[in-house]
Amino acid sequence: MARIIAIANQKGGVGKTTTAVNLSACLATAKQPTLLVDCDSQANTTAAIGFAKDPSRRTLYHALILNEPFDRVIQKSQVEGLDVIPADKNLAVELVSAEDREYRLRAALKVLEGRYNFIILDCPPALDLLTLNALVAAGSVLVPIQCEYLALEGVSELLDTLMRIRRTLNPNLEIEGILLTMYDERTTLSRQVANDLRTFFGNQIFKSMIPRNVRLAEAPSFGKPIILYDMNSKGAEGYTHLAKEVIANGEKRTGTGARSAHSGA
Repeated sequence: MARIIAIANQKGGVGKTTTAVNLSACLATAKQPTLLVDCDSQANTTAAIGFAKDPSRRTLYHALILNEPFDRVIQKSQVEGLDVIPADKNLAVELVSAEDREYRLRAALKVLEGRYNFIILDCPPALDLLTLNALVAAGSVLVPIQCEYLALEGVSELLDTLMRIRRTLNPNLEIEGILLTMYDERTTLSRQVANDLRTFFGNQIFKSMIPRNVRLAEAPSFGKPIILYDMNSKGAEGYTHLAKEVIANGEKRTGTGARSAHSGA
């Protein structure tokens, strides 16, 4: 059964999108069949993974609102083993009047859990119905945070939100981990923020850190994950380590590990 991980950060979408795209690509490259679901109506993740705007393309909207089969919605990405469900700007509006609106995504994903080892949900930066759907569907939440003081506010707000959702809509929701991004070891600020977060959150902070990296910042404009844009960059190294850590964490939780769907196991 797939592990469903929501990528969420209420203080901005850029780091969140970068994390969703690159973690998904690195998981797939590690022989973990992965589905990336763009739940953000801005569709930044859809563009960053290489899909140009196309009004005729079927999206998450068609699956959740029009009940079209996922086989007609899922797109093959340029990364072997990574499938994508694109976003749609109309989805948030249509969900408002939908029956069981907070649970639509969870119900829809049930039919896909046997096809993938990981399902990565990229949440909108605001707490709207799309975010609620993702957090209700997910088993855990990964929180990317930039190494700057203003970002610390976003973490506390998001964790408060997660606690409320755990009490009311999804009691099984866990923290997958907090990921330090835009880390620059040359600056006192980055080191201090990292130390403060590790002191406060302890082992909830991933050991992997994503460095401030020009090649990583360039990759989305070319519609490529960093492992295709520059495999030898520090950014690619950081996300490769993160994927290994996420896989290892899953193995610890299940006791058996996330086995490849291609293994026949």
